Amino acid sequence: MTGTTPSTADGAVRAAAEPDEPTAETLLRTVVELRPTLLAEQAATELRTRYAPELHERFRAAGLYRVLQPRRFGGLELDLETFVRLQREMARGCPSTAWCWALATSHAMQLGSYFPESAQQRIFAGGDVRCASSASGPVRAVRTGEGWRLDGTVRYCSGIPYSTHFLGQAFVDGDPERPLVFVAPRSAWTVLDDWGDVLGLRGSGSNGIVLADAVIPADQVVEGAGLVSVDVSGGTPGLELHGNPLYAGRALAPFTVSLAALAVGAGLGALDEFGRLMHSRGTAVPPVRPRIDDPDFQRWYGTALSRLAVADAVVLRCAQEHAELSARGAAGAEPYGEHDELRLTVVAREAIVAAWEAVGTLVPVVGSSALSSGERFERAWRDLSTIAGHRNTGFREPMYRRLAQLELGLSAG
Repeated sequence: MTGTTPSTADGAVRAAAEPDEPTAETLLRTVVELRPTLLAEQAATELRTRYAPELHERFRAAGLYRVLQPRRFGGLELDLETFVRLQREMARGCPSTAWCWALATSHAMQLGSYFPESAQQRIFAGGDVRCASSASGPVRAVRTGEGWRLDGTVRYCSGIPYSTHFLGQAFVDGDPERPLVFVAPRSAWTVLDDWGDVLGLRGSGSNGIVLADAVIPADQVVEGAGLVSVDVSGGTPGLELHGNPLYAGRALAPFTVSLAALAVGAGLGALDEFGRLMHSRGTAVPPVRPRIDDPDFQRWYGTALSRLAVADAVVLRCAQEHAELSARGAAGAEPYGEHDELRLTVVAREAIVAAWEAVGTLVPVVGSSALSSGERFERAWRDLSTIAGHRNTGFREPMYRRLAQLELGLSAG
């Protein structure tokens, strides 16, 4: 890496961008240009349960895995809003591929935030980093002379087939009151052949993994923290190292915003197909005419488009506000706390549900042939239904209550 290292406001330094490295605009154009390939590959992606190795190489060559990685270690160090836009456009072509790519790429923010320089130098060495993450499964952590030994099975590790690392949560000596966050290299875990027999997102590479007597260094562990509850009120190692508030924020908000961006993209893909069918098919009842000329189809299309546009605006605003809260805390003002994050996640979940419901209004009128197995609309509807049933979305109702408690100064019930 060459170039100057300009100073930031807090006195830290950050490596300058190379003149020929990908920009937000070029990456977005790359993803849009890949959409025909993503569409053509959807059936094969589902059967394979992950996108093709050839597509993986294209992502790597384009720099798409480097979007949120620190520039100091060869990344592009862009921002969450850029990442959200890339997710949306990729999911518009293939939600499974976008889910697999995004959830192996987004956790560079946490790797660059919560771990010390010694660990980051090891993790990001070579610049070829992809990191899935999940808290779905008990992992036991035991301190050793070399660091920590990890044992356990973790499910739903989306993006794991192409990951070089795994970001997880464990409990010291199996005690649920003593959590820690860890990052383990590819050599520490085995991928299970347990994904694909689901309603949607069959190609998302959401396999489980097994950690068995996996020993990792002590600096690759954050003690006393849960995977989505790392306290950033006192700053982070990443902020000090990189001088960028991108590495000073909490984890649950950007994760939920990411899922919402994928839902919006899947919804736009379904609407694209609904629009294509309006041009190629007629109405089912008299007066029979092209759907494109029918006032009801126009209204149905416009209704879904409007609702998806609202959901998209919500997602983008949540990404922007996460950045603002991170910057506020990094500047030494009011810390980015649980209340702020909870509000963002509650709002972002509404975008997930809105995207699913927008496409749901089209299901009764799109026609049974479009709902046949393997059709683009059918696949998008299955994928969206699976997103709407994600564990994160299931937090919607109890988090309404928790947000009210925080807003009103009440103790948790």
